[in-house]
Amino acid sequence: MQQAIDKKDWYLSAFEGFEKRLNGKSASPLHSARKSAIARFAEIGFPTPRDEEWRYTNLAPILRNAFRPVTDYDPGGVTAGQLEPFSFKGLACIELVFVNGHYAPELSSPRPLPKGVQVSSLAAALDATPEAVEAHLARYVRLDGGAAPMRDHHAFAALNTAFMQDGAFVHLPKGAVLETPIHLLFVSTVRGEATVSHPRNLILAEAGSRATLFESYVGPKEDVYLTNAVTEIVLGENAALDSYKLQRESREGFHIARSHAHLSRNSAFSSHVISLGGALVRNEVTAILDGEGGTATLNGFSLLEGRQHVDNHTWIEHVKPHCTSRELYKGIMDGASTGVFRGRIFVHQEAQKTDAIQSNRTLVLSDDARITTKPQLEIYADDVKCTHGATVGRLDQNAIFYLRSRGIGLEAARQILIQAFANEILDLVRVEPVRAQLERLVSQQLEAGRRAREAR
Repeated sequence: MQQAIDKKDWYLSAFEGFEKRLNGKSASPLHSARKSAIARFAEIGFPTPRDEEWRYTNLAPILRNAFRPVTDYDPGGVTAGQLEPFSFKGLACIELVFVNGHYAPELSSPRPLPKGVQVSSLAAALDATPEAVEAHLARYVRLDGGAAPMRDHHAFAALNTAFMQDGAFVHLPKGAVLETPIHLLFVSTVRGEATVSHPRNLILAEAGSRATLFESYVGPKEDVYLTNAVTEIVLGENAALDSYKLQRESREGFHIARSHAHLSRNSAFSSHVISLGGALVRNEVTAILDGEGGTATLNGFSLLEGRQHVDNHTWIEHVKPHCTSRELYKGIMDGASTGVFRGRIFVHQEAQKTDAIQSNRTLVLSDDARITTKPQLEIYADDVKCTHGATVGRLDQNAIFYLRSRGIGLEAARQILIQAFANEILDLVRVEPVRAQLERLVSQQLEAGRRAREAR
């Protein structure tokens, strides 16, 4: 508890220095948003195990570090060659690269865009079209703890808003169809001391528009750092966005991220969150179905080993009737890793004809691995179809016996079943080069885990 209080004071002091370094920009329209956010953070401080939403995620490893905010762009020696393993080979895409939260133009690969479509850094958009950005920025992610039904501890989102400078801005005008995928590559690196970056992304898709978005968060080295990201997504009527997030932070890095999607009438949003790296990771995904006929799909996959900890929190709120949501989160856990899944579906009284399915499945490969899972439904409408469930288990011995009876060795049989478990999520990735790379990454990590088990 004292550690959380001390670090709260440290960040409050860091904010004072941050304001001084804005070089006259403190009078910008964002100034009031930043000031409100830091005031909210000062009020609530960091969450502790006493907060129900953080009961199973101990922030002590993060709070032990005095992370220095990166307020100025410095490529830090990052080169295009170092980023090749984190790009998608064979995929023609619009790629924006950010180093410690700041846009890196020399490392990015923009492409010609359809008329009216904007894909740029948030800082550039604020300079060029401030009215369009400010009408939505910091309007959707709640910092006040949220009135019922949505109550949560928003310390990290408040810090992100207080320190926000850059990130990605995507604007799709009415009817725009962007066939070329967008890849936002966030790279964290340190130079002598632990750092924290606060990427802020705003995605606006007007009526009838469509796009595919990839977010990658990576650490090329085994550095100690904190990535604290927030992405706000606004979908107009009949708009559609396929969103993919790949987390490949360093094994010593920390990752806290919140993604919030607001859906209008007949809009469609799909989210796929893949977690392969990081020492301590928290993914929060929210979808608000605020228009009739909306569809939200939330999928996730985590592959944990060693002492990694991954916490997946989801919130799907059915506000209007005739909406559909589907959710499937899967995890594979090895070593002494720990995981958390807490998924909540809230159905308002007005949201009749809601159709919602939620599932969490975990495959445990080690006696020392632990998972806490809590799928939840809260329903106030009386004409709905809603189900939820969770399973935690080991490999099916009957399936292993079947494969071995056909001449397949024990370890090979195990690897086939583990890969098949992962592929249920990976097969949902619609872009072939990305799916192929994810399958390779997961296969390589599973093979490394197999060798580690044999060595024990």
